[in-house]
Amino acid sequence: MLLFLNIAQLVLYIGALGLIGQGLLYVLAGQKRDTNLFYQLIGIINKPWTLLARFISPKQIIDRQIPFVAFCIVGVLYIAVTLAKIEHCISIGIEACQ
Repeated sequence: MLLFLNIAQLVLYIGALGLIGQGLLYVLAGQKRDTNLFYQLIGIINKPWTLLARFISPKQIIDRQIPFVAFCIVGVLYIAVTLAKIEHCISIGIEACQ
């Protein structure tokens, strides 16, 4: 169980960092961000989260706001997994979680 929680936490952490990186490149690259290689690579990494955000969000949310929605989803899931990990570690003992 602890291994599963660690893997889930790592996947969510990578997703959050990817979304933050894409947001920074969105600001720094300006109008030519669609031709930026790194922006496109980070977009590929973030594709599962943006697809999930598009599926969950209502149609009134425009496409430009979907990465922010994805970041909020990843953030909430990361907090949930972290709390589950803390609860699991308390139930089995702190020494067993190391």
